[in-house]
Amino acid sequence: MTVLEIKDLRVRFHGADHDAVRGIDLTVADGEIMGLVGESGSGKTVTAMTLSGLIERKKVTLSGEVRFDGRDILRLPRAELRAIQGRELGVVFQEPMTAMDPLMRIGPQVEEALAVHTQLTKEQRRARALEALRDVDLPAPEEIYRKYPHECSGGQLQRVMIAAAIVTDPHLLLLDEPTTALDVTVQAQILALLRRLNRERGISMLLISHNLQVVRRICSRVAVMQRGHIVEEGAPEQLFTAPQHPYTAELINAIPRRVRRG
Repeated sequence: MTVLEIKDLRVRFHGADHDAVRGIDLTVADGEIMGLVGESGSGKTVTAMTLSGLIERKKVTLSGEVRFDGRDILRLPRAELRAIQGRELGVVFQEPMTAMDPLMRIGPQVEEALAVHTQLTKEQRRARALEALRDVDLPAPEEIYRKYPHECSGGQLQRVMIAAAIVTDPHLLLLDEPTTALDVTVQAQILALLRRLNRERGISMLLISHNLQVVRRICSRVAVMQRGHIVEEGAPEQLFTAPQHPYTAELINAIPRRVRRG
């Protein structure tokens, strides 16, 4: 079963002389972690914004199809699209400190989608939020619940963002550079957490990154994007060992190598 199917998606900002996304095709299967990689300007962030509904439609021309659970979200009325976002489609951003409201405690921010999309009572929302905070391996979730964002570390905040995204049991998580702002150790912990959530909850994921090493560790398939096109797609190991497109080879060659000290 396919959770997400993108067919010939094209996105052009008004006033631009070319498409930012130039007719891409992409699928995410039920229970799959799919990777989308490319350098800055490749079109992957515009793709993510289009999928999440964060792109202002009055500023762009869209064509093609984006079918989520069989519904073309490009053509849904705004109210129907909002009903899907946050409930069936969760989004995790790369900068949790800027994505979260600094004047609002963690708990209500994790509960926000529940308040918008469900009829749960205040007590039920709190219980569900605490469960989500526990599910992302945050110690003392009751304490985290009462804190403000500035009282948490970057790694804790990224876990909070993931908790907020999974609190409604979405079908798909859209992860836009979720480990970019984290150090290597915390990055590995977040990737292990995402693998566990995928395995235990069956949540499908689309992981967008400029880092091939990240997608290699977690994704079953990877699509490589350059200048608005998907130039190559395959299993991570296949891309690393036998890249078919010169751009993929360039991305691999740009990965820093460890130098042994003699």
